[in-house]
Amino acid sequence: MRRLFYLYTCRFIHLKHSIYLCAMYKDKKVVVVLPAYNASRTLAKTYAEIPRDIVDEVILCDDASRDNTVEEARTLGIHHIIRHEQNKGYGGNQKSLYKKALEVNADIVIMLHPDYQYTPLLIPSMVNIIGENLYPVVLGSRILGKGALRGGMPLYKYWANRFLTLFQNILVNYKLSEYHTGYRAFGSDVLRAIPFESNSDDFIFDNEMLSQIIYAGFQIGEVTCPTKYFEEASSINLPRSMKYGIGVMKVSVIHLFQRMGLIKHPLYKGIIVRKPSFEPVRL
Repeated sequence: MRRLFYLYTCRFIHLKHSIYLCAMYKDKKVVVVLPAYNASRTLAKTYAEIPRDIVDEVILCDDASRDNTVEEARTLGIHHIIRHEQNKGYGGNQKSLYKKALEVNADIVIMLHPDYQYTPLLIPSMVNIIGENLYPVVLGSRILGKGALRGGMPLYKYWANRFLTLFQNILVNYKLSEYHTGYRAFGSDVLRAIPFESNSDDFIFDNEMLSQIIYAGFQIGEVTCPTKYFEEASSINLPRSMKYGIGVMKVSVIHLFQRMGLIKHPLYKGIIVRKPSFEPVRL
């Protein structure tokens, strides 16, 4: 009875800025991680939509921003703030976030960009899929449906996304609508099972991580995600996009050779391969 009283009471006790003392989803600790770089203009909007009735903690990592992202985060009451004195890159930012999430004993980790390009309102759906043990990894896909173009994705990025995804599906022997979304959720067992700290510190980190996850045999679910492209939303320029595309194809070829047993690449060092039981689902 005392435990039940605590579980129900703590949902209504707020700390400063409406942060719940405890939330949890079926006794699983939910942590949202925010990889931030010059995000001061959109952080408050993003943070306001994070559903604190199921999210236990928020962690922000500022990658040596030139604006007042850290001050804005403190004003909002974000408890865990990591600050890189030197820019470590998008991948380096995520490494710091995932390590911190595991340190605070997260069971479910959602990576959400604080530039408000992805809606935080999908967090409950993503948490539900992992919390109900349907899938250990969930991606918010911009490509399912026609949300990407309607949301303002540049046409060249859309078709590059389509080409690279087809290329990856063939070489990796998997089937996703896209590999390039920045909206992702993981069970903590997935993060512990892959050597993400050995990945690139650049944007290709995301693809290397998915390659590791698929190679390990973890199943991936996808949910349709509306997206918004606007001036404040982060985006990489054309030269870096081309570099990223070449990197994606390189990772796919490496994955193919690793899967065929032709090489033993350090990207997959220490990974225990599980037998996949079924195909990805899209909700």
